[in-house]
Amino acid sequence: MQRIFGNPGSTELAFLRDFPADFQYVLALQEAVAVGMADGYAQATRRAALINLHSAVGVGHAMGNIFTAYRNRTPLVITAGQQARSLLQLDPFLFSERATELPQPYVKWSVEPACAADVPRALQRAWHIAMQPPRGPVFVSIPSDDWDQQAEELAPHEVSAAQRADSAALAALGQRLAASARPVFVVGAGVDRDSAWQDLIALAGLHGALVWASPLIGRASFPEDHPQFAGFLPAFREEIHRRLAGHDLLLAIGAPLFTYHAPGKGPYLPDGLAVHQLTDEPLMAAAALAGQSVVGSIRESLRELVAMGRGTSRPMQSGRKPAARQPLADPLSDRLLLQTLAELRSPDSIIVEEAPSSREPMHDHLPILRPDTFYTCSSGGLGHSLPAAIGIALARPESRVIALLGDGSAMYAIQGLWSAAQLRLPMTFIIINNGRYEALRQIGVRLGNERPVGVELPGLDFMELARAQGCEGLRVSAAGELKAVLQKALKTAGPVLVEVRVV
Repeated sequence: MQRIFGNPGSTELAFLRDFPADFQYVLALQEAVAVGMADGYAQATRRAALINLHSAVGVGHAMGNIFTAYRNRTPLVITAGQQARSLLQLDPFLFSERATELPQPYVKWSVEPACAADVPRALQRAWHIAMQPPRGPVFVSIPSDDWDQQAEELAPHEVSAAQRADSAALAALGQRLAASARPVFVVGAGVDRDSAWQDLIALAGLHGALVWASPLIGRASFPEDHPQFAGFLPAFREEIHRRLAGHDLLLAIGAPLFTYHAPGKGPYLPDGLAVHQLTDEPLMAAAALAGQSVVGSIRESLRELVAMGRGTSRPMQSGRKPAARQPLADPLSDRLLLQTLAELRSPDSIIVEEAPSSREPMHDHLPILRPDTFYTCSSGGLGHSLPAAIGIALARPESRVIALLGDGSAMYAIQGLWSAAQLRLPMTFIIINNGRYEALRQIGVRLGNERPVGVELPGLDFMELARAQGCEGLRVSAAGELKAVLQKALKTAGPVLVEVRVV
């Protein structure tokens, strides 16, 4: 870990003394932005990222994105300065009274070392815990005067954390797949995290399975233009039940059974559906509502299932039909924006999304075609994807990173634009400005509240907000302007923000 994401305070000054020449401190203007950038960087590199926060208040500011990192299964080593040990019994200014409890339960491990000599080993242990599947954030509180003490050099220590699934359980699952007449797969973020796209494609093709994306997942795990791709399951019981009807075997791969957004009625699953799950998360397996779960490496398990083959041939099931093409006409809509972006962007560009009300149009008009090219927050919390896009751009300079954000979402971490400008990252921020929290209004209609208060966002000028922080700012208000502005924004050497005003 040679990059440190943070926003320093007085309890971190000793840590930053004599800063190594081969390290980089990536400065954020607020702690939530620091965690978001580190989350994106860690996901893109598949290695734990290091974060430096300021005592209790800094951890408090960061908690929203710590929660999201926990849901994203992102490996992070989060350090926070604590007041000097010599003052801890005096209730000093900036004292974090119960430091290890503050980030819980959204860290895998939390510690304040008993003495200064234990700090190096605590950091080493934190790295290994963060990297063990299921990965996630860990927390180390470090008193400020510990950095002036001597500690023994640690011996190198490596951990092999791969989990092999039970072969007998996989063999039984393979037999049931071979006997199934109409299997359906529900795939989650675990497939992309375990670099298992090609293995999943091979298994789906082998068994002719229909493939649905699990509700509200943070990564894409199957090519969305594939003929077997059915689409995206909604996070509602009745609608999941309807879409799974008629199948005889369900296999959830790297996905929970299931993620719901609101209460529902009726049975969770259709009658006659045999339910199976393949996951690398023991707690996810324990929480499954029915069926049989196999815990182990997703990639290696898929390869074993592919190697088993199948006994009889069956027709391949057909997935969704292409969405209707949007005309070039005003008033400008998010659907036209997303259709145009899909036509202009490079297939290996990376989409980082936090535009909840435009997610369905994105699913229809902006298909994700390659692994490691889509990220969003798995928590439902806002303020993650703008800084996460910056971290991903830092980790993946060979690919254009496109942050696709709602107007309400962007304001949770808008100061991240300053970090992008300072780092001179070649990336594009697209703000879909409809002047309101549209996703909240849509959910309100579903729940019987058709006119919720507190959802209107008049007066925001994202073009000027971008320019004030050192980014180029552009604006589109009419359909005829869209293509030319996006073409420019996708080729700009530094960070550029495009505000697209839609109905």
